[in-house]
Amino acid sequence: MSPNEIVESKKKVEDDDEHYGASHTSHYTTEEKKDSYSTLDEILDSKCSDPLVRKVIIDMMAVCADITEALRVNLVTVEGSSNVFGDSQLSVDVISDELMWDACKKSSVIREGASEEDPIVRNVDGDDGDGEFTVCWDPLDGSSIIDNNWAVGTMIGIWPKKTGLIGATGRDQVTSIIALYGPRTTVLVALDDGVYEFTYGATAKPWICTRTRIVIKPDSKIFSPANLRSAQDLPGYAKLMNHYMTNRYTLRYTGGLVPDVYQQFTKNMGIFCNPTSKKSPAKLRLAFEAAPYALMVELAGGLTSDGVTGGSILDVKITAVDQRTALCCGSKNEVVR
Repeated sequence: MSPNEIVESKKKVEDDDEHYGASHTSHYTTEEKKDSYSTLDEILDSKCSDPLVRKVIIDMMAVCADITEALRVNLVTVEGSSNVFGDSQLSVDVISDELMWDACKKSSVIREGASEEDPIVRNVDGDDGDGEFTVCWDPLDGSSIIDNNWAVGTMIGIWPKKTGLIGATGRDQVTSIIALYGPRTTVLVALDDGVYEFTYGATAKPWICTRTRIVIKPDSKIFSPANLRSAQDLPGYAKLMNHYMTNRYTLRYTGGLVPDVYQQFTKNMGIFCNPTSKKSPAKLRLAFEAAPYALMVELAGGLTSDGVTGGSILDVKITAVDQRTALCCGSKNEVVR
């Protein structure tokens, strides 16, 4: 192709983008296939200095694999019971939660557990009291979209014995883990020097490391606007939405917290915002959802906000297991905006 032909081809792409608008703008992966991939054990040995934290990560990764298998063979049906919030429980929610409880009870390093399905901190290490960690989880986030077979996930926050959960902050977490169950199962893990992604079952090894030390860039052209109803009550939020549209940002939003924030780690950019108003109160749980993701976002160079003071979500004291919060997280300059 001659230089003139290259220029004409580039101009045609630009013209097509202009014609089709923001919906034609996509952000594709830049990941190239490697000859070999490090295993979970290899990464933990070099990137997680605390052997007890390594153990709890391995235990939680194992249950994420179990949930993956359970989702492949179980139907999405109403269980016939409700959680403490009055929400109907789905069969897959109950199965995932039971798998989490079983894993915590079997673990030699977990002392307490708390599930979003029943937000009470419960002892799980029996009479010996040797457990080191309090584990909080949302067993299967995305109940409103899983019947569509859209991606859903598990969110896990892990606090040390010295702080426990009540009275601690998200910054006290020793690690957090986010599993995304889509066409593939991928899991983000917060380690000593950054956020790493692991993929399940891609080789003979159960888990291989597919992304290392992920960085969220300070600027973004992708936005995920949750709780749009509140834009009727909050002029600032309506103005922000207009900014995104006027400046031709790409909308990427499913209504599932796990995939809507997870893309910040695969696309290396993004902004997720979930403000609240009197007519649209907070729904996100601080301990089960906001804090685990916030630890990762900030570790990857992003920023978080509690949506009220503008301060980091990691500095909000946890005063109740079921504490709710507004949340904004992602690319630093977008969170500031």
